[in-house]
Amino acid sequence: MSRGPLTGIRVIELADEQAEYCGLTLAGLGADVVKVEPPGGNPTRRIGPFYQDREDPERSLFFWQYNRGKRSIVLDLRQVADRDRFSSLVATADVVLESTPRGELDGYGLGPSTLMKQHPTLIVARVTPFGDHGPWADFKGSDLIHLALGGVMMNCGYDPAPDGTYDLPPIAPQMWHAFHIAGEQLALSIVAALLFRWRTGRGQQLSCAIHEAVAKSTEVDLMSWVMRRVLVLRQTCRHARETISPHPSIVHTKDGRWVMANLGTRPGEAKALVGLLERYGMAEGLDAEQGVVAFGSRFVPGTAPMTGKRDHAMEAVQRFVRAFTYENVPWREAQEAGMLWAPLRKPHENAMDPHWLARGSCTDVEHPELGRAFRYATSKWIATGTSWSVGRRAPLLNEDAKTVLLTRERDVPVIDVAARARIDEGLSARGKPFPLHNIRILDFTWFLASAGGTRFLSAFGAESIKVELKSHPDTRMAAMAPVGGRAARDRATGPLPGVTDPDMGGQFNNKNPGKRGISLNVRHPKGLEIARRLVAMSDVVAEGFSPGVLDSWGLGYAALRAIKPNIIYVQQSGMGAQGTYGRFRTVGPIANSFSGLSEMSGLPEPAMPAGWGYSYLDWMGAYSFALAILTALFHRARTGQGQWVDASQAEVGLFISGTTILDWSANGRIWSRYGNRSPYKPAAPHNVYPCTGDDRWLTIACFTDAEWRALTEVAGHKEWANDARFKDLAGRKAHVVALDALVGEWTASRDAYETMLALQRAGVPAGVCQTAGDRCDRDPQLAALSWLTEVTGTKIGRWPLAEVPIKMSESPAHIGGRLDRGAPCYGEDNEYVYGELLGMSAGEIKALAEEGVI
Repeated sequence: MSRGPLTGIRVIELADEQAEYCGLTLAGLGADVVKVEPPGGNPTRRIGPFYQDREDPERSLFFWQYNRGKRSIVLDLRQVADRDRFSSLVATADVVLESTPRGELDGYGLGPSTLMKQHPTLIVARVTPFGDHGPWADFKGSDLIHLALGGVMMNCGYDPAPDGTYDLPPIAPQMWHAFHIAGEQLALSIVAALLFRWRTGRGQQLSCAIHEAVAKSTEVDLMSWVMRRVLVLRQTCRHARETISPHPSIVHTKDGRWVMANLGTRPGEAKALVGLLERYGMAEGLDAEQGVVAFGSRFVPGTAPMTGKRDHAMEAVQRFVRAFTYENVPWREAQEAGMLWAPLRKPHENAMDPHWLARGSCTDVEHPELGRAFRYATSKWIATGTSWSVGRRAPLLNEDAKTVLLTRERDVPVIDVAARARIDEGLSARGKPFPLHNIRILDFTWFLASAGGTRFLSAFGAESIKVELKSHPDTRMAAMAPVGGRAARDRATGPLPGVTDPDMGGQFNNKNPGKRGISLNVRHPKGLEIARRLVAMSDVVAEGFSPGVLDSWGLGYAALRAIKPNIIYVQQSGMGAQGTYGRFRTVGPIANSFSGLSEMSGLPEPAMPAGWGYSYLDWMGAYSFALAILTALFHRARTGQGQWVDASQAEVGLFISGTTILDWSANGRIWSRYGNRSPYKPAAPHNVYPCTGDDRWLTIACFTDAEWRALTEVAGHKEWANDARFKDLAGRKAHVVALDALVGEWTASRDAYETMLALQRAGVPAGVCQTAGDRCDRDPQLAALSWLTEVTGTKIGRWPLAEVPIKMSESPAHIGGRLDRGAPCYGEDNEYVYGELLGMSAGEIKALAEEGVI
């Protein structure tokens, strides 16, 4: 049985919900995660839901979900003896993961700088709501507040009214996604730091501000504003875009469930749809020429320009799906015909699916003290050389106090015996070494879900050689550069028109900076031979095609191993290559739907789901893809072994929906939406409230009576605090409709930013629902965190790009990579790769171009 890639790594965790997901991920990868809890237990033991709905620190399903595989010791760091025990634990550790209040550990003499001086090989990873410095450093955060200020909510919600005004507020997708977004990016950065330590012997400090991590995890909105000063508009269960599309993407079954159908991103889908409807005698009045989606240069799904025609095809799909119950909709037949269809599943439906059970995506975990086993989401990929660790159920309080202090032996090294700082190593634009050195990736990725993953590897110092073919280019046509370039953008006071040159896509530039780019027809015999030569000089082959494509080219894992025995082959697909769904066609919205994430978000039923306004699992899949590559590199560094990693976007969706799966398994409860409220970490008020201006909204989250009283004082309505209905949290929750009406009436005549600042100064968590324009132009905290980095592309010019949000003290990432360049133009580095790396002459390269090989 293979082990986790982080076997032998010890993590000491002092974390609440802000960092527990990161710790869960590290434990799942094989690390020994020791959770240090205060007397009485971690606060997350009091977050619901609870087993059998009995509130008890040992029955929190939230705690069970995010602490599986960890061990527990109770230490009171206010006591000298326990501080000494903590120091003894740290002396055995590789990583300290903490999300304590600012200054708390320093007050105990246990701050990051002190720990690093005592243990120079230690990695200290710190999570904060807004960072430890900057004008908003003292702001209070929560999942709702971060999703608002980070821009997620202004991408997510329901269609506007017919007059174009929004009569419903933005929706915070459920649940706990701000912490998932930050945790994924911190986990991959910790592994990058472990790789840096492997070769240099040096530890370092890592810092993650959740606000920054979330603010750059949206899709086309950010670069649409950066490039052309354009805002996007949220729509029901489909991509937020510059103009409202009248064409829905989800349709109703006759028993009240939903199916995503007819996204239409490829020529020929209208013909396939006619064929499907004809088989059921329902194609009358429809022909294959009545599609409304533009084709041509590849667009990001959901962003292609609309033709303005009536969507006869979608009307036919609506009639067709309404003829079926949810269980009987022939979405599998649609998939087999090449169409992008998927049911909007509820999370528990995946926990029963043989495909995911066979892949180990969900596993039953024993709870011996309860005499039962419960089903958990337990892995995000399968691999030939390593495996995800299911581990023990979450620890009972102080369960491991005796064993965590025992001496441990490691059978695999964690630092190379020859580790030393390299003097001849090139430094980044930040004047320090990169985490990675002498790593080359043959990069067949496309779309954000895979290309966004190798983006991190490039920022960490790997050489990524991006392979494209003119007939199948990457998604280059989104958030295009403006006519007139950067000078026009700097002068702009309104939206600008975009160019149509595929080398000047802002979204492509943001997801592929720092990479080299070559054109190569691998289907040509000479092209295949070139690819084989590049494999021989690469460390990683990364790809994001539909499963089986590389095999059809003669570049499957067996062929790659024959060329280079220790090659790492990492592929990302929607559903995983192995299993019954391996051939399904997926893009981000399909993965969102199938995993359960689309159905989970929105107002309570009978409202339709709001879903996500962008391909959330493209970014989350990209983070996970990067993590898979980095852990495989770490495993190879320690053992010399390569491997094949079969990753999927939908499995990431399952992994981050684990609490809902566990609630179904433990309590028999099927997920139901709850809008913007907070049933599991009780808070009231906890919602989105209107403010003055067009589509301006403010989130407020009061978790304590003190926060509520502070709000009443800021509002100038102290009588609210004395109202018998609102005196305590239980009362406020019981009368939440009346409470929301009062708060909303107060905010409706106020400026969103002024109100946020007044509330935060009074200690009340509050956050404006920010657009991309707000984040870029009005957010002083993001500016203080240097969240964007200016990088120059050869043709597109110099533009701000989203930097890796994790600050690394000794080996900081640089989004421009070793090249310090934007994304490559098509075939931009042919001369370097074919000439310098492969030794071809200019004449040979020219001949390859004439033959259609490159």
